[in-house]
Amino acid sequence: MKKSMAWMGLVLSVSLLAACAGAGGGAASTPTPPVTPTPTTAPTEPAGSKFELVRCRIVDGAETGELLLAGTDSSQVYRLDVTNLAVAMDGGSSSADQLQDGMLVEIGYNGMILETFPAQFSGAVSVGANTEGMEDLCGLYLQVLEDLWEVDPGLNQGITQLGVDLSELTGLTEGEKSALAWRFGEIHGLTPIMGTWQELVDQGYINGKDLYWEDGCLFSISGDATDFKAQKWASGTGAYFFNDCTATEKDGVWTYTIGTESIS
Repeated sequence: MKKSMAWMGLVLSVSLLAACAGAGGGAASTPTPPVTPTPTTAPTEPAGSKFELVRCRIVDGAETGELLLAGTDSSQVYRLDVTNLAVAMDGGSSSADQLQDGMLVEIGYNGMILETFPAQFSGAVSVGANTEGMEDLCGLYLQVLEDLWEVDPGLNQGITQLGVDLSELTGLTEGEKSALAWRFGEIHGLTPIMGTWQELVDQGYINGKDLYWEDGCLFSISGDATDFKAQKWASGTGAYFFNDCTATEKDGVWTYTIGTESIS
C-alpha cells in the first residue's frame, strides 16, 4: 500500500477564493491510472469555500519549482509554481526544494482550472508528496528524445514542425505522454504535434506519396523500459534509429543502453 499523505495545518489558515466552477478540460479517453496514495486526513475546507485535490505525477521542473505535472486520472497536463506553497512529504512537513521529478503528488486548490495548455490551477495552496511510487520514466524518455535530437542533426535542423508519436510506448499514462511531448517541444521552442506517421499523413503534415515532411521531423518511441526502440523520421531516405534499447533504474535514476544504431 502507498503511504498516506498528511496535509499541513498551514492550509487551515489559508483563505481560499469563494466557491468556483469545477475544473474543465476533461480528456476524450481516460487511461488506467497508476495506484496513487490516498490521504487519510484531508485538509479542512474553510466555511463557504470550495477545496479540491487532484492527483498528479511530477514530469519535470522539480529543480526549479516550476512543475510540469501529468494528471494520473486523466490526460490533463498542468503547470504549477510551488515555490510559495505549503508542502508535505510522506506525512511530514517539507519544502518545495525536496520535490523530485517522478514523485506522485496531490495538489490542493480552489476547484477551478484555467483552460490554458498546460492548464493552471486557480488558488493552489498546498502540495502533498509521496516518495513511494516515485518513478521518473518521463525523465528517461525525455533523455532518449534529446539524444535522438543530437545525432544526425541535419534531419531536424531548422524544422518548424515537431511530430511526436508515443502511441506504442507502454508504462506511461496518456497524461504523462502528453506532458513528455510538450516538454520535448518546449525545450526546442516548438509546439509538438502528436500522432502516428499515418495520422500525420492524413492531416496533411507528411507527404505520404513522396515520403517526406518538408518542414518537420517525427520522433517516436515504442515498447517499454526493458525493450524499446526510438527513431526520428524526416523522409524515406532520412531517418535515424535507436534499436534494442534497454533501461535500468537505480536509486530513482534511470539509464539506458542502445543495442544498435542505424540510418536510412
